[in-house]
Amino acid sequence: MREAINRDLRLGASILRLFFHDCFVNGCDASILLDDTATFTGEKNAGPNRNSARGFDVIDTIKTRVEAACSGRVSCADILALAARDGVVLLGGPTWAVPLGRRDARTASQSAANSQIPSPFSSLSTLISTFAAKGLNARDMTALSGGHTIGFAQCFTFRSRIYNDTNIAPMFAANRRGVCPASGGNSNLAPLDIQSPNRFGNAYYQNLVSQRGLLHSDQELFNGGSQDALVRLYSTNLTAFSNDFAAAMVRMGNIRPLTGTNGEIRRRCSVVN
Repeated sequence: MREAINRDLRLGASILRLFFHDCFVNGCDASILLDDTATFTGEKNAGPNRNSARGFDVIDTIKTRVEAACSGRVSCADILALAARDGVVLLGGPTWAVPLGRRDARTASQSAANSQIPSPFSSLSTLISTFAAKGLNARDMTALSGGHTIGFAQCFTFRSRIYNDTNIAPMFAANRRGVCPASGGNSNLAPLDIQSPNRFGNAYYQNLVSQRGLLHSDQELFNGGSQDALVRLYSTNLTAFSNDFAAAMVRMGNIRPLTGTNGEIRRRCSVVN
């Protein structure tokens, strides 16, 4: 992970997002890493992942090295969980102990990826219910959203916010329109956290308090609703955010893992054995 982030700082956020998108689809089972086969359509080309999920090559490189040192013992699911943690740490974020022993899925589900991964256009109530369906409460949701303190989003995910939403700082909206025209430029990138997109911290919440959340779903966390007080706390208390984020990452990593004789330990992360 250190080599990867030295090459491209964005990869810390990309791997974190891969882990999140994996865990929300049938649990943390590395199903997002599988290529399409004749018997199933995988998750890589689901709407939330197509042309945006990245970092697969990093996981493949780690897996190759792990297999050379210790063949058939460490799952792709565990590698993804560890890589997500290490990416956060390398960008200045908190660390946590990653429970290990996950096994890898033998199948994937594009339909589940399309229906279960939270949308950047979601309302607060939808976000809370989507996370609740995975056993995560509203505090977990608000803490995990702080993963948006790193990384970038494509224009199509925030166009409606910068042109249509009213709960947005006018100068911020105007600046974002400079990279995201009203039509075209769908893949143009903007930082999710305008203050420090390559440094893990609590600036994301400071942005929300000043109505500079990039995604509609971001600003929903601070818009006169149930999470406003928590956002204010995180915006001024980095320790509180870091502790809650680390704890929520462990809980997310515990979503429906395959253990025992379920699943397998893939030799290559993109294909079943």
